[in-house]
Amino acid sequence: MNKESVGVLGATSFVGRCLLSLLNKNEYRVTAFSRQTIKKSIYGEQRKPLPLPGNHIFDREIPLWISVAPIWVLPNYFDLLMDSGVKRLVVLSSTSIFTKDGSSDLAEQALARQFANAEMKLQNWATENDVEWVIIRPTLIYGMGKDKNISEIIRFIRRFKFFPLLGLAHGLRQPVHCEDVANICVSALKPSHIANRSYNISGGETLTYREMVIRIFSALEMRPRFFSIPLFMFKFALIYLHFFPRYKNWSVAMAERMNKDLVFDHSDAFRDLGYKPRSFSLQKNDISPKS
Repeated sequence: MNKESVGVLGATSFVGRCLLSLLNKNEYRVTAFSRQTIKKSIYGEQRKPLPLPGNHIFDREIPLWISVAPIWVLPNYFDLLMDSGVKRLVVLSSTSIFTKDGSSDLAEQALARQFANAEMKLQNWATENDVEWVIIRPTLIYGMGKDKNISEIIRFIRRFKFFPLLGLAHGLRQPVHCEDVANICVSALKPSHIANRSYNISGGETLTYREMVIRIFSALEMRPRFFSIPLFMFKFALIYLHFFPRYKNWSVAMAERMNKDLVFDHSDAFRDLGYKPRSFSLQKNDISPKS
């Protein structure tokens, strides 16, 4: 029986929930940290709020950690990790580090730099403290109706009964399910041959942005309805959409990326960790509740 101790940061995120279920299924002894309450009946006996930096007392050593919290908050918890006796840390980052560094949106450029700086801080700290690290960078994550990508498209379609596209929207996408992200995080916990490495991971299928949205219409049992409009009209449409709080962060850069390929090779992850992601198919529990 596997009773190795694993700590999880960001445990109530939608990837975190998949992760906790998987760890418990594989009989790890989990200590979960989050800014939200974690239900004992679902996630096991050890659960704690995400603490402030300082001295921490653990009832046992926790050598293995997975962080699915935003990577830039991780330095705030380096002391906690050291106090736990950390030996290996698996961290969730994002391929946005590459796809948004040349964005026309300054905020997106800043986000890409934030990811890059956070990864560098992690690697420097881990090297100084003899901690093994593994960075996982997913493409567009979806699933459980909790993501900020596919679920936003679902909500838009439900509200407006159509979806706007910039031109042909032929940019390629590789949506990756949150359960597949959780699986590779667990797979990266122990193998000694993959220490101090980063992996870009994608979904099991490459399709155009337009086809991805068609699949979403199909999952909603709706006939696809698109308005293909030029960029200048997108700019005017965004002025209207920004009156809705949910769409206040939509930008012209998001529309521009509809015609850009955001494709990554996950062959390294397959070779080293046996990573085999599913094709893009929305199940009932992947569709966000009506709102």
